[in-house]
Amino acid sequence: MKMVTAIIKPFRLDDVREALAELGVQGITVTEVKGFGRQKGHTELYRGAEYVVDFLPKMKIELAIEDELLERVLETIVSAARTGKIGDGKIFVSTLEQAIRIRTGETDGDAI
Repeated sequence: MKMVTAIIKPFRLDDVREALAELGVQGITVTEVKGFGRQKGHTELYRGAEYVVDFLPKMKIELAIEDELLERVLETIVSAARTGKIGDGKIFVSTLEQAIRIRTGETDGDAI
């Protein structure tokens, strides 16, 4: 099993969610986060004063999947989240040791 964590632009969330649903992914967790990478934030004008926004709003998507779905999930997220501009985000993949469905006690692949 793998844990996929994707950081994407907020306005791409619906596209990514719909694409993953079409792929058959049954559940995702979404968190509103802030951060920066090479984009390094930007400056804004507020009431005549210029200030720097260091942390930009992003969406963090987490999903647990079976190993055989990994490549298709990664391709799906990349194609749905890509705008071609700086700040499109990143995807991190890690090995998932164990999963347990609390309601039924099912484990690992059955719990996903």
